[in-house]
Amino acid sequence: MKCSLFMTILLVSITLSGCERGVRIDKVEEGLRLETKAQHDKRMAWWRDAKFGMFIHWGVYAVPAGRWKGREIDEIGEWIMANADISVEEYEKIPPFFNPVRYDPAEWVRIARDAGMRYMVITSKHHDGFGMYDSVISDYDVVDSTPYGRDVLAPLSEECRKAGIKFCTYHSILDWHHPAQMPNYPPRGVEPEGWDKYGMNLMKPGRKGEYKQYMKTQLTEIVTQYDPAVMWFDGGWTNWWTVEDGKDILNMLWGLNPDMIINNRATEAEDGTWLGDYGTPEQEIPDGGLDYDWETCMTMNDTWGFKSSDDNWKPTKVLVFNLIDIVSKGGNFLLNVGPSAEGIIPKASIERLREIGAWLKVNGEAIYGTRPWFKHKEGLTEISFINSYEGDYSGFVEPEYTAADIAFTSKDNTVYAIFLSWAEEKALIKSFDTRTIGDMRVVSVSMFGTDKDLKWDQGQDGLVVYFPDEKPCKFAYVLKIQLSGQ
Repeated sequence: MKCSLFMTILLVSITLSGCERGVRIDKVEEGLRLETKAQHDKRMAWWRDAKFGMFIHWGVYAVPAGRWKGREIDEIGEWIMANADISVEEYEKIPPFFNPVRYDPAEWVRIARDAGMRYMVITSKHHDGFGMYDSVISDYDVVDSTPYGRDVLAPLSEECRKAGIKFCTYHSILDWHHPAQMPNYPPRGVEPEGWDKYGMNLMKPGRKGEYKQYMKTQLTEIVTQYDPAVMWFDGGWTNWWTVEDGKDILNMLWGLNPDMIINNRATEAEDGTWLGDYGTPEQEIPDGGLDYDWETCMTMNDTWGFKSSDDNWKPTKVLVFNLIDIVSKGGNFLLNVGPSAEGIIPKASIERLREIGAWLKVNGEAIYGTRPWFKHKEGLTEISFINSYEGDYSGFVEPEYTAADIAFTSKDNTVYAIFLSWAEEKALIKSFDTRTIGDMRVVSVSMFGTDKDLKWDQGQDGLVVYFPDEKPCKFAYVLKIQLSGQ
């Protein structure tokens, strides 16, 4: 079907650094609702301005916390059912020990708000199939299967609304507990070691319709009870889940809430093309700007769900620089916390979030509501990135940033120059040379966190700015540069 209207997302496969794939909003895809580009931009506006959100992976996997039958289990905590090869019957013995008596949703929201986060995405159901709310269609949830016996999403969604934080939910298409699905056992003669028994599970013959109806019922419950601003899907990589299945789910959700934003993981074809509102690079930052909406999701240590032995924490400065790098390239940053079975966000996470919030309190104008400038950075030093899949971070060495390493964001006729290192006397911003920016001229220059008047001069070689004597924050110093002309 041909049409001049724009569709929510379309199929152009663009490979990033890693496995992320992309789409472009410039065609109509058969089988999805029609939406003009103006309608799409209006729906995405708050998300594009928010820039920084909290991801929360919380479920009964926090009870074993990475250990099973006395041994430490490798890999991430929320996958312990798969990584420890736990049967459904054995795993069902865990929920009776999940009793988060120290869960304080108001405190969680305060932590997110003080960190400068504008939205929150929490697991309503992860791959283990356990619901973190009261589902009518299943008793395998926090209300019916734990001594806690209360819905954890409802009070959190209410606290988010009080604080002006957008409440959003994660939902897994993969479900290791549902009777319609089963482990993908290795064929006879194939060694089980390394075989993806759970991650690529199977649908039992003739039962896919049953599971889809189950999934639709749970999604309807979540949308009607908690009104999430974003539905963040995962687990749609299995062979039995098709693009058509994803379209069906997307249309159902948009029928319930036309303003809902949906990520790319409800549909993905074998060639990597997908449908949705934005891409989701996981534990990676694309090398350059992308021509569609995207959001990097990342852990502060190695795991998403709580794992008691994981003390592999990234330095706050690295996380702040990741935020700067992502926003300068036009993306959002979804940073994860994994609360314990008692309902406590790890102290190390809180400390880092508090420090990020302190930096944003001074420099947030250079992040929120901004867009990429014509270039995202100048200088020879690449912004540091710690790969969460590489294990021990103890050998990490911070790059030797200089005052020539500068990231940029922009808003209307204002450019924010974010210095990755302090200039002891003066700094030169080469991108502001009169040949590069044409008729535009610098009108004013100021630095966030100080009321000192700055001396500056714009010439053919760029913009020279004389720095104050004292640093206004611990790292990443921001100049606000006002421009005039076109």
